[in-house]
Amino acid sequence: MSSHAIEISLLGRTYSIACPIGQEDALRHVAAKLEKQLSTLRTRTNNLSREEIAIMAALNIGYELLEEQKKNQDYIKQMDDKIGLLQSTLESALVERSTKED
Repeated sequence: MSSHAIEISLLGRTYSIACPIGQEDALRHVAAKLEKQLSTLRTRTNNLSREEIAIMAALNIGYELLEEQKKNQDYIKQMDDKIGLLQSTLESALVERSTKED
């Protein structure tokens, strides 16, 4: 897959980032969300360096990702349990039906 560079701005600085062709909008969307978080952190913590703000943002984003992964795992477990119950119910109904036919 080929890529090209696109420019994004974070905290007033412009960066040229390699991006796979067709993924430009996704990268710009992520950059906009990151810019919002960086700006929020900067206004709340005026005495932090750019590096410290970036580290805090990375930790926040990592935590959000971890929470979403946990939610997905919980949802998958719930669906597996429901599918298991449905399979069990269907098997019981089929066994009951076959015993009535005999």
